[in-house]
Amino acid sequence: MLNIIELRRDLHQHPELGFTEYRTASIVVQTLKSLGYDVIYGQDAIDGDSRRGLPSDKVLEESYQRALEHGADPDIVGNMRGGYTAVVGTLTGKRSGPTLAFRFDMDALPIVESKDQDHFPQQHTFVSHFPGNMHACAHDGHTTIGLGVAEALSQQEFAGTIKLIFQPAEEGVRGAYAMVEKGILDDVDYLFCAHLGCEVPTGQLHGGTTGYLATTKLAAHFQGVASHAGATPEKGRNALLGAATALLNIHSIPRYSTGDTRINVGVLEGGTAANIIPEHARMVIETRSESEEVNSELEQRVRTIIEHSAGMHGLEYDVEVVGGAIPITCDEDMIQIAREEAVGIEGVHTIPEESAYSTGSEDASYMLRRVQENGGKATYMIIGGSNPAPHHHPKFDIEEAALPIGIEWFRRIAMRILR
Repeated sequence: MLNIIELRRDLHQHPELGFTEYRTASIVVQTLKSLGYDVIYGQDAIDGDSRRGLPSDKVLEESYQRALEHGADPDIVGNMRGGYTAVVGTLTGKRSGPTLAFRFDMDALPIVESKDQDHFPQQHTFVSHFPGNMHACAHDGHTTIGLGVAEALSQQEFAGTIKLIFQPAEEGVRGAYAMVEKGILDDVDYLFCAHLGCEVPTGQLHGGTTGYLATTKLAAHFQGVASHAGATPEKGRNALLGAATALLNIHSIPRYSTGDTRINVGVLEGGTAANIIPEHARMVIETRSESEEVNSELEQRVRTIIEHSAGMHGLEYDVEVVGGAIPITCDEDMIQIAREEAVGIEGVHTIPEESAYSTGSEDASYMLRRVQENGGKATYMIIGGSNPAPHHHPKFDIEEAALPIGIEWFRRIAMRILR
């Protein structure tokens, strides 16, 4: 029987960034197979060409070798090499019925975890072993819940098919789209996704969410000409100056009256020395809106600014999409099923009628959309898990009492749908 506390703490100690979740995915594959699931992973579970924001070959290989050093099964991760870290486990019931999917994300964040003594993982000696990486958004808990659900359902009789989707690279909204493009969701009739925490206390469950924004993440590269900044400045083409021009104008785009919007330049880098005209600069930008159409318009305005900023300074440029998401619309009858099945779970004290609200973005949105376009139904739930610090904070943690609640909630939903 899985020890979910030990599993969660082991995953917390070994946080892996998007598309480098080799060790985590290896554990998922091993566990699912031991429970009798049919398992696909690697290139069978994700479309390589559709992956967004893929790390460099150097980072992918270093992460692969690190996973092997920390106990990943070489036969399994060998089939994931190069950033193919998606896993899907399928279990078929004894009678015919619909296909039900649950989705769990696995990746961590590029954050240095706190080692203050009031930080629970530090107190109990399971802080990150990988410097600069941290599970600061509860995905270690999500993966643990997913494997706990896999164990619970392996012992049940049901009608239909259960599909457990373990997704890489949710952070930066990069991984779900490529799994959708692989066709993983095309046979799914019902899809339930969930997130731990989200400022909701342990023991409170929401059957749906509203407010998730459409977003596009862009990486812009500016290419100029290096030159001596003192002797021959006129012979140079300053890529960093072009990028800075773009940054200021991107942040000058007006907000919209037709929908809530967000714009941010989160990365600007370039140059090598004070006396050299920078020949290359890179910036990473995000747009967000509650409207998919408005977000697309914001993206186009950003692209136009980049084009003309490069032109002003005589630069070449390139823009690539490195992440994206669309708004989430939950089906009311799925929300109601989730609420009804939450009743009576040990530790649950509050089941609000209203959906939870968030103005973040979530790439499970592509999975929900694909299921709904094919005539199926879906929802995105919130599992309360009291947090001592906000998501993406060095002291973020989840209350582990939320883990068995999440497992039991998914199990009950499966037995309701597949009876």
